[in-house]
Amino acid sequence: MSEAEPLVPFTNLRGASVHVEVSRIGRVLSGLVGAALLTFAILFLFVGLNKNNQITQLQRAGVVVDARVSACLGELGGTGSNAAGYSCKGSFTLDQKTYDVTIPGDQLRLPGSSVRVVTLATDPLLVETAQRLKGEHSSAGVFVLPAALLAAFILLIGAVRLHRGGSRVR
Repeated sequence: MSEAEPLVPFTNLRGASVHVEVSRIGRVLSGLVGAALLTFAILFLFVGLNKNNQITQLQRAGVVVDARVSACLGELGGTGSNAAGYSCKGSFTLDQKTYDVTIPGDQLRLPGSSVRVVTLATDPLLVETAQRLKGEHSSAGVFVLPAALLAAFILLIGAVRLHRGGSRVR
């Protein structure tokens, strides 16, 4: 606490005044926002890397199997008054083992029908429809959000340092 920043009474509580150091609140809030920005930047970076890796693995080492649709449920969107798509469950057999999966996509499929999906022998629960996988590709676009969050973090750090440097001059 410096002499340049006097404590301002915030309120009285049973005759005792409560003092708030505004600069300390600003530092704490800046720290929390900075930590959140950096955390989310790192989190979304790893999510993007993982998504690109999954696409690449399915395209290079994927095994095409036929999944048998067991059921589809309608999903509601917005206020719950309109259909937003369907979520379908199915199963397939790979290496003499049966796997129950959620079939990617949002279209209605008839129970008992068959869908071509691509999976990995090393991770059979990772599936994508063969049709959708044709249009997928690894993309640098998954790094836009992490880069923007990191830029916001750097700008915040710069603003805090600029503010601290300016308050020392007084």
